[in-house]
Amino acid sequence: MPSEAAGPAEGGGSEALLRELETRVRAVVGASSWWERHGLDGAILALSLLVLPAGFLCLRADNVLVFAVGLVVLGVSHYTLTVKGSHLATHGALTKSKRWSKIWTVFFVEVCTAFTAEHARHGHVKMHHGYTNVLGLGDSSTWRLPLLNRYVYMFLAPLLIPVLTPLVALERLRTLEPREALRSLTLIGLGLYSHYWLLRHVSAFQSVGSALLCMLVTRSLLAHPYLHVNIFQHIGLPMFSLKTKPRRIHMMSLGVLNLPRLPVLDWAFGHSIISCHVEHHLFPTLSDNMCLKVKPVVSQFLKEKQLPYNEDSYGARFRLFLSRYEELMVQAPPITELVGLQ
Repeated sequence: MPSEAAGPAEGGGSEALLRELETRVRAVVGASSWWERHGLDGAILALSLLVLPAGFLCLRADNVLVFAVGLVVLGVSHYTLTVKGSHLATHGALTKSKRWSKIWTVFFVEVCTAFTAEHARHGHVKMHHGYTNVLGLGDSSTWRLPLLNRYVYMFLAPLLIPVLTPLVALERLRTLEPREALRSLTLIGLGLYSHYWLLRHVSAFQSVGSALLCMLVTRSLLAHPYLHVNIFQHIGLPMFSLKTKPRRIHMMSLGVLNLPRLPVLDWAFGHSIISCHVEHHLFPTLSDNMCLKVKPVVSQFLKEKQLPYNEDSYGARFRLFLSRYEELMVQAPPITELVGLQ
C-alpha cells in the first residue's frame, strides 16, 4: 500500500483542476443524446424485467439445460435490477426527475433488493461517496469481517449475502420513522414473497424448501464478484483521516480503482461499478453509459495532470487480497501520509 502521494496542486489549485475536468466532462454530456444519458441503461433494466417470465417458465422444464438457463436468466436479472438498478437510482442517474428518482430507488432497493432505501442512500451516497476512503466514515469497512479467515471470506461468505441483506434491513428499521419503517417492511416483504410465490405457482416447485433453495441460488449467483468488487476497488488503496483528507479530485484519484471491462459484470453491475469506478466517484450522477463515454476524457485528464488513475485486473486484485488478507481485511489499515496535497 502506498504510504505517501504527491500532487502538482494544492488548495485552490485542486479546485481549479476539478473545475477544468468538470468543464470537459460537461461538454461531452451536453453533446450526448437522451438515449446515451439515460435511455440505454433504462432499456437494460426494462429488458431484465421483461425476461423474468421466461426465466420462471424455464424452471418448470424437466430438461436440465433449460432449467439451468432459467437459473442463469433469473440470477443475472436479479443482480441487474438489484445492483445496477439500485445503484443508478440512489444516485439519481436514471432520470432528472427527483420524484421518479425516489420512486425508482424505493422499487429497486426495497422491492428488488430487500433493503431499506433510506439506509442505502445514507450509507452509499452520503457516507461512501462523501468520505471515500476516510477511515471510520466512507472506508468500505462494512465489507470487512475480521472474524473470518481469508478462504471463508472470499469463497463462502458471499453465499450469505441474500440471507443477511433482509436481516440487516429488519434490524435497521428501528432507526426509521414509523411511516418509513412500515413502507420499507411492506415492500421488502412484497418483493420476497412475490419471488417465492412465482416459484411455487409459475415454476411449479412442489415444496417450500425447494422454492427457498432456488431463491437462494438465484440471489447468490453473482454474489462472489459482488463482494469481491466492493473490496477490490477501495481497500488496499490510500486511506485518509477526516482531518487530513485531500481535496476531492485527489481523494477520488488516489482512493478509487477501475477494473477492466467484464461483459457479464458490465451488464449486471454496470460500468460505473466495474470499469468506470473512478469516473463514477468523480461524477456520481452520470449513468453507466455516460461514465463509459467520459472515461477517455477523465483518464487522459488525470494522466495529463500527473494524478493517479488506478487500474488493475480482477485476477490480480484477487491474488492480492488472498496474499495480504490479514493486513487489508483484519488489521486496521494505516492512514496514508499525503505529501504536497492540502
